[in-house]
Amino acid sequence: MAVLLVLASCEKVIDVDLNSADKKYVIEAIVNDKTGTSFVKVSRTRNFDDDNYVDVVSGATVSVREDGLTTYTFTESGAPGVYEAPGLKGKSGSRYNLTVTVNGQTFTAESTMPQKVNLDTIYISDELIFTSTRKIVNAVFDDPPGLGNSYRFIQTVNGLQETQTLIRNDDYSDGRKIVNKLFYFSSDDENKRNIKSGDQVMIDMLCIEPAVYKYWFSLDRSAIGNGQQATPSNPVTNLKGGALGYFSAQTLETKSLVVP
Repeated sequence: MAVLLVLASCEKVIDVDLNSADKKYVIEAIVNDKTGTSFVKVSRTRNFDDDNYVDVVSGATVSVREDGLTTYTFTESGAPGVYEAPGLKGKSGSRYNLTVTVNGQTFTAESTMPQKVNLDTIYISDELIFTSTRKIVNAVFDDPPGLGNSYRFIQTVNGLQETQTLIRNDDYSDGRKIVNKLFYFSSDDENKRNIKSGDQVMIDMLCIEPAVYKYWFSLDRSAIGNGQQATPSNPVTNLKGGALGYFSAQTLETKSLVVP
């Protein structure tokens, strides 16, 4: 005798309530040691279900004071929410104080520009990553004696800047020649972003303060889900007043190559 078993299942719709949170200001403030490259970007956070756009903030009052003496006023450029001071050229060892006032709220931060560490050279190597071989940029430089040197690298391939956080400090390499392999992992299943022969690659090396390194480290490990964090959280900021983001007085050196 044949027995027919009919399994019935029911589906329950779960409505996840993504509560709206109070919007916060987000400040990305940079003072570089190259004339015309310093800027401050001001925006606001958005709710989870908002359209995918940057909520830029115009009309802010932005200034940076150097060593407690000279004050530079940042004015809004052609791009809304971006403030610039074309005459500012940062100096290693100088202390910079940022003040941003918007809609009656004031945010401040302080950053001292580190001594510059020169980027000696960059070159390409073939590296085995998991089961495939990929081309990786190597950045070579001499870390000076004394702990506390921190670095950030920005990789641009064919004019497109990689979004992955590339940082390191000298906790385990103090005073040594460093060959820093800039491993990055594309989310593109077809690996269209992998570096190939003929590509134009540009690397920015930034010498940053330990406090700014901590911001990028916490962003990488928590805010974007790396490091097996149980609950994503906002990265550690050096801004005071309740804004998100960071203020970095940093040195900048750029090298580029065509991939052989």
